[in-house]
Amino acid sequence: MAESNFVDYVKIYCRSGKGGRGSMHLHRAKYQPNGGPDGGDGGRGGNIYLRANHNYWTLLHLRYDRHVFAGNGGNGSKCCSHGSDGEDRYIDVPPGTVAYDAETGKYLCDVTEDGQVVMLLKGGRGGLGNWQFRTSTNQAPRYAQPGEPMQEMMVILELKLLADVGLVGFPNAGKSTLVSALSSARPKIANYPFTTMEPSLGVVAYRDNKSFVMADIPGIIEGASEGRGLGLRFLRHIERNSLLLFIVPGDTDNIAKEYQILLGELSKFNPGMLDKHRVLAVTKCDLLDDELMEMLRSELPDDLPVVYISAVTGFGLDKLKDILWEELNSESNKLQSVSEGGSIVHRDREVNVLASDFADWQADFDTTGIEDDDDDVIDDDIYDIEDLED
Repeated sequence: MAESNFVDYVKIYCRSGKGGRGSMHLHRAKYQPNGGPDGGDGGRGGNIYLRANHNYWTLLHLRYDRHVFAGNGGNGSKCCSHGSDGEDRYIDVPPGTVAYDAETGKYLCDVTEDGQVVMLLKGGRGGLGNWQFRTSTNQAPRYAQPGEPMQEMMVILELKLLADVGLVGFPNAGKSTLVSALSSARPKIANYPFTTMEPSLGVVAYRDNKSFVMADIPGIIEGASEGRGLGLRFLRHIERNSLLLFIVPGDTDNIAKEYQILLGELSKFNPGMLDKHRVLAVTKCDLLDDELMEMLRSELPDDLPVVYISAVTGFGLDKLKDILWEELNSESNKLQSVSEGGSIVHRDREVNVLASDFADWQADFDTTGIEDDDDDVIDDDIYDIEDLED
């Protein structure tokens, strides 16, 4: 089976640049025996930034480019010449990407808007030259500062899809069929569980040239928040959705029980997801008659909108779009988005979970043997004191 191009989880090695050394140099010129210090400062090391780019929709490009190195700062030189600054590196990622420290699982930063830039690692500051240390009592300092060392870190990047409506349901509940019926997306559809192995987005057209984005994720099973099935891997894709659409088939034994199981898994994964607006859609209603649908109404929860639909026959799809549009544009939903500031609260990842996710990850570059040779190079601008006094 060919490997999918959808990559939402990568681990990369980042290293900022180290600062350049300051120069210890005393000015020498004809007929000027006591020229004084003129050693310049070292340049700063390059920084590493995380930048959101809407031209990317997956992290596939980072799977084959796992090492990001910023440039080192240049050393200072004579005549108070400042060393060159190290080259900055930008990591382009899709909007909605979150960065974690792979060693501790600590949340670092995230980017949500196109063009947003966040510093991931800061380069070392350049050392001061001996010209900076001159005083009235020490007019010829014979020392300079070294540059600050680099920073290095193993970083895990996670992509969380940005969509208006997120579909939540058990495997084989009809989520992919609904997305294909409402939008131009064509996810794989078959009559067996876990047909959908990766998230997909579909743009749903509404009246007056309006539209909203719907996200389809793999099915959730009981215990998904603890790592069972595929749920833990893909539950994060609906964290940023404004509205959650719960999909429960009409031929199930107990609709309310399945809804409560799905709601419980979301609360265990992230309790903040319970504050989002919710809509319940009972699918596969082409298998039910009017009398049976009336009997089921007494079993349905009454704290959220409920709609009967059939993606095969098109029954109830227009009503569903009306309800989704109304919920998306309700005042309470807008106020919630404003209060949250367009962001979510990210929890630190557990280290054992990160280790299991990348158990087969092998770095193709040995970072332990990387040593800079700049410290072994003798600066031509540094002279012995005896030579300067001649």
